[in-house]
Amino acid sequence: MGKRFTEIDENFVCTNCGKQVEKLGYSCRNHCPFCLHSKHVDINPGDRAETCHGDLEPIGLEIDSKKGYVIIFKCKKCGAIRKNKAAKDDNMDLIIKLSAKHE
Repeated sequence: MGKRFTEIDENFVCTNCGKQVEKLGYSCRNHCPFCLHSKHVDINPGDRAETCHGDLEPIGLEIDSKKGYVIIFKCKKCGAIRKNKAAKDDNMDLIIKLSAKHE
């Protein structure tokens, strides 16, 4: 059985940079398009069942033939690694900087 996916696309204020983030409109937004940070709130995408709530810092990038750019995040609180597809309006300068990082 694969991971469950609950579609939640809503506005939020980024806890890292403080900017107002508008919903994506064509899928689910789970990270800030300005600083690329996210919040560790899901166990499975969209379930909001994670109790950690730490800052998911972007640490790297993968290129998937089907998904395109995939951002790799590491939780500053618990160390969990998560991945999410980049959005069309993400800060491309930060995406390029992530592509140069090697962990």
